[in-house]
Amino acid sequence: MNIIAINASPRKNWNTAQLVRAAADGAAQSGAETEVIDLYSLERYTGCISCFGCKTEKHAGECICNDALKPVLKKISDSDGLVIGTPNYLGEASASFRALYERLIFQYLTYNNEKPSCNTRQIPVLFIMTSNADDSAYEQGGFYHEMVSNYQSTLSRFVGPTKVLIAADTVQVKDYSRFNWTMFDGDAKQRRHDAIFADLLEEAKAIGCEMAGK
Repeated sequence: MNIIAINASPRKNWNTAQLVRAAADGAAQSGAETEVIDLYSLERYTGCISCFGCKTEKHAGECICNDALKPVLKKISDSDGLVIGTPNYLGEASASFRALYERLIFQYLTYNNEKPSCNTRQIPVLFIMTSNADDSAYEQGGFYHEMVSNYQSTLSRFVGPTKVLIAADTVQVKDYSRFNWTMFDGDAKQRRHDAIFADLLEEAKAIGCEMAGK
């Protein structure tokens, strides 16, 4: 088993990164080979450039844009499972996540009614989103529920069966007193973090373990 875990947050040791690494640790403990990639540490890359190279017979299902994401896409296509985590920035996934997501999904899209996807090798996926918003925003009818559901649906269709892990109401900074953020109670945020984040790490680890066991 080979599991690729991707941190699509610019922060390499904060909430998203910790959850991604916890899932990778769970997979490793189940005997999988794992690799963690920090997207924001890569050299320059872009989202889909609409060259349609992946729609040619020669390169069907293969993004041909030759930048820092190309080897990442190859590692995903060769893997047995994908963990990918992103913070919620302004009501969406991070820019780095979106760049990878566009390239990952579009290479498999055929525009063919009979065969919508040319990906013949589905792998399990764990989609992680961390967020300053509370849990209710991600529940049925919540502000971000549809956004996450769309990611889950599309990843499931073009990459493989996708599970979702949401870490809501997260701690954003170590010291809230440095900022005039009057809408937040920094102490309450930290108490919540101390109460639940360890459980979320264990949940991510368990999903990684399960992924490696498939």
